Amino acid sequence: MNRASYDAIAERFHAIRIGFRPKETVYLSLLLDPVKTGGKVLDLGCGTGQPIASHIAELGHHITGIDGSEAMLAIARERMPEQRWIHGQMEDFELDETFDAVVCWDSLFHMPRQFYQPIIRKIHRWLVPGGRLMVSSGIMVDDTPEGFTDTMFGHEFYYDSLSPEQMVAVIEQTGFKVLLAEMCNIPDGGRDKGKWATVAEKLA
Repeated sequence: MNRASYDAIAERFHAIRIGFRPKETVYLSLLLDPVKTGGKVLDLGCGTGQPIASHIAELGHHITGIDGSEAMLAIARERMPEQRWIHGQMEDFELDETFDAVVCWDSLFHMPRQFYQPIIRKIHRWLVPGGRLMVSSGIMVDDTPEGFTDTMFGHEFYYDSLSPEQMVAVIEQTGFKVLLAEMCNIPDGGRDKGKWATVAEKLA
């Protein structure tokens, strides 16, 4: 979903996503706290790999990045050729391996909400016992009509989400212990509809 739009804006998106937003480094620190140097980290919806995957790699971990946009992945491959970058859609992609941590940041909210639980279940399966997940979602309320579109750099993008309460419930019901769950972006009344952050640990 949104593949063509991200392909069209890849260079411009990469140019503006040059640094961390407030609290992202806090969430990453919590995510990676139990991961020893050389750990395996999956970035689901990795985009160009900047700044999150590049930060994780700089800490000495091995990245597997999955994204639906070939143009975004081309930038990631050029910048970090030593890491693994895979073209795929998170809703139907499968891997027969496990990871020490999984990041799904600014990507899940492009999926229709009915995919959330199946994707969280896949992430749970891909994590080692005690492995951690860092995921962002929207802050839709329970009675919000499903999905909406917005534009970025003149191209249309689809967004949807569970409510924060539903998101936490899905994560806990899947077999995670929630370590942190909070609003990290306050809605601004305009394009920013708000964002919810969750860091959780797979129960052994």
